[in-house]
Amino acid sequence: MSGPATGVPRDLAARFDVVDGVVRLGDTTFDVMRPRSAEDLISEDDFARDERLPYWADVWPSSIALGERLLQEHGAGCSLLELGCGVGVVALAAARAGFDVTVSDYYDDALAFARANLARAGHDVVARHLDWRALPDDLPTYDVVVASDVLYERPYAELVAAVLDRALAPRGIALVADPGRLAAPAFVEAAQARGFRVDGSYVRPVPIGEIVQRIRIYTLQRR
Repeated sequence: MSGPATGVPRDLAARFDVVDGVVRLGDTTFDVMRPRSAEDLISEDDFARDERLPYWADVWPSSIALGERLLQEHGAGCSLLELGCGVGVVALAAARAGFDVTVSDYYDDALAFARANLARAGHDVVARHLDWRALPDDLPTYDVVVASDVLYERPYAELVAAVLDRALAPRGIALVADPGRLAAPAFVEAAQARGFRVDGSYVRPVPIGEIVQRIRIYTLQRR
């Protein structure tokens, strides 16, 4: 269920039709602001420039599965980077679990919504615009790096593996949630080629209406 949002930052209210929705992660619920319709945000100019589509504006089953997984952790004292944060569902769970959270996305609007949702929940968060094809020199390493449903294009298999290789601390852990996208097998191969152990045995069912999606969460560590 969703309805008109309250406490919307002025810049977002001026540019978006913002709604509030309750996102349930197991026994925990979060109030999440997001645009009412992702389809209304599609821009022919953006797509022509670099095939941008506003996937960030939806709440995807993989983010629910990954958020539930992070709520089981004790993150105090650990840094966490989310790749492709969208509106901030996974980041909300990570912050609730005690992690020191940095959100990142290719879309500045996604970062704005993630910051707003985290701030409304009382959490400080660092937000960074990241282009996986050109990572900044000052990007630090993190104890945990997470991503949900980022393998929907073939080139992303190698790109995501490369980002993990760059951003994950030597003893760090990465969690990548995927619903069975096209690039997932190639991602596993690319990560293994970069020296990661990849465990894909954890599968979490996420009911979406009458459909249950099975979300696989890959755990990666350096050999």
